[in-house]
Amino acid sequence: MCAASVLLRHHTTGEADMAVLLTTGQAAAELDCAITTLRRLIRADVLPGLSHRGVRVMIPLDVVQALQQRPHTPLHRLDAREIAVLRIDAARRVDENDRTWIGYAPHLGAGHLLKSLHGWWRCDPASIAAAGLLPVTLSGYVVAVLTGLDTWQRNDQGRYAFPDARLAGYITDLAAPTMELTSARHDDRALAALLLGTRLVSHSGGAIAYVTPDTTAS
Repeated sequence: MCAASVLLRHHTTGEADMAVLLTTGQAAAELDCAITTLRRLIRADVLPGLSHRGVRVMIPLDVVQALQQRPHTPLHRLDAREIAVLRIDAARRVDENDRTWIGYAPHLGAGHLLKSLHGWWRCDPASIAAAGLLPVTLSGYVVAVLTGLDTWQRNDQGRYAFPDARLAGYITDLAAPTMELTSARHDDRALAALLLGTRLVSHSGGAIAYVTPDTTAS
């Protein structure tokens, strides 16, 4: 039985049933993920309808169901043999020369998001440039897409940034999903519309992972 069923109240007076709300633990169990994974989405403010019961964050069941139904990223439709994936956390402030935020939160807006996502990462920059795009994932969902990655810079720590990167688009509501297509280029916008809100599984000990499209997918 769904863990949410214990929270559903049935009314006999003709009133509509109350919305079903899940705790973060129940929602994580429904999504088969760690609570810390779900909390990244909560901190990034990409889940609608959240409420509080004391110190508990409550998540609507329909939001959890929407996350369950997000399709996998159609990597087979991308013209690249290998695709890098930027795996980030919710946004946090940093004290750096070229940016004040790192990570993801839609309230930052396109300008701050681009600065927070375009570097500095340990990666193979030539491979990223060859693919022509960099999907950005938060807890396994594509929340932003970067393009314009033909040039890069290297710092003294061996990390790379892409100064000419463009933010093709980003997610403001992961459940719907609702997206902002921020590039003026048609090809950028098409890529963003294809990828944003999809589920992209990747594994890495660092911020950058590499995935290979399944050419047999339909």
